[in-house]
Amino acid sequence: MTRSQLIRPVRSLTNAFLSLLYPERCQLCRIAHAIPSDGLVCNNCRNSIQFIQPPACERCGLPFPGDIRHQFECSNCSGLDLAFSRARSAIRAEGAARELIHHYKYHRAFWLEPLFTQLWLPVAIPDLAPHSWTGIVPVPLHPVRQREREFNQAERLARLLAQPLQLPVRSDLVRRLHATATQTRLTREERADNVRRAFTPLPATRLPHTRWIVVDDVLTTGATTDAVARVLKRMGAEEVVVWTLARGV
Repeated sequence: MTRSQLIRPVRSLTNAFLSLLYPERCQLCRIAHAIPSDGLVCNNCRNSIQFIQPPACERCGLPFPGDIRHQFECSNCSGLDLAFSRARSAIRAEGAARELIHHYKYHRAFWLEPLFTQLWLPVAIPDLAPHSWTGIVPVPLHPVRQREREFNQAERLARLLAQPLQLPVRSDLVRRLHATATQTRLTREERADNVRRAFTPLPATRLPHTRWIVVDDVLTTGATTDAVARVLKRMGAEEVVVWTLARGV
């Protein structure tokens, strides 16, 4: 029996179990029909999710309204010494998308991963596949916070991205030293100060001539992912890029 033949009945049992726990009804609007392979989100709610469209900052991917035809850096990035060469995201972290990500992070809504895969990978893979990468580094959680949530959402998302790219996920390179305060209500300067000394490299690890993809769920100012990228650069990484599922706008 092939591997796919073994996996198929397991998936069927998983979907049947999900149907018992969560009837095939949209987990956002609670009205329309939805199926597990679409993350239990109906077409109407899914269509309200907005993709990041150009024009956008060449450095951090922040979308801008209007008709800008040339490459540009936004005022957030201009003059900053950023450790990552560029950051990109698939969707806007607002409305339905923001609610889904919040549910995923704080309520272990793993059934949303098929939807996240459908939203994220068709945007990220064409951008990343033409280049050579060493691996993927998920933004680490502090052990206390990881014990509270029982998982790291950045690591799970990293594994979704790693499979089609055939890259290793390296959660063992960067550690989070401090359980920093939530970034949600902080200014850009406060966010940067909040995470400046939050991460440290694994002792004695060197990464010369390597190129890495840092993954997180949401990018807002880029302070957290920049702090992780900075650690990787100190370890000898040649280039670090950032990919997140969503972008705070």
